Amino acid sequence: MTNPVLRYGGQAVLYLLFAAFIGYFSTAPAYQHLAPDEGLLRLSFRHPGEFVTDCRARTPEELAKLPPQLRAQMECPRERSAVHVRVELDGRMLYDETFPPAGLRRDGAASGYHRLPIPAGEHLLRVQFNDNVRVKGFNHQGERRMTVAPGQVVLIDFIPDQGGVVIR
Repeated sequence: MTNPVLRYGGQAVLYLLFAAFIGYFSTAPAYQHLAPDEGLLRLSFRHPGEFVTDCRARTPEELAKLPPQLRAQMECPRERSAVHVRVELDGRMLYDETFPPAGLRRDGAASGYHRLPIPAGEHLLRVQFNDNVRVKGFNHQGERRMTVAPGQVVLIDFIPDQGGVVIR
């Protein structure tokens, strides 16, 4: 048997060391989210692209070959277009990416998230989206002149009900 004073004293020392370790690393080293002269550009959206092809009417011969419970007049594919996003700041390309639709049949919404530090100051931000593979170029666009303060977060979203590209 060991001396209870040594045993409890040793535990107290170990607990104090552990508490000091936790206390130090809870405040240091200091984490700096952005540089003092930077803002943050955050792209975050979830949007289902347009359908890849249109619905088509089935012929009477095709309908006859199908089981009775599957005899729908129209055949509508479920696959959706990928969403292509391009972000320019003061005429310079910052980000250009294509986000595929979710799901095994590629019939879900495309989701995108990206963070970019940008310098503080006055900028012209231009954002372009294409959610339809049948359209060449971009079919949704937003542009905004803004002054970015140090530490400010500028959000880019795509909300069809609010006109498409939203910059706030």
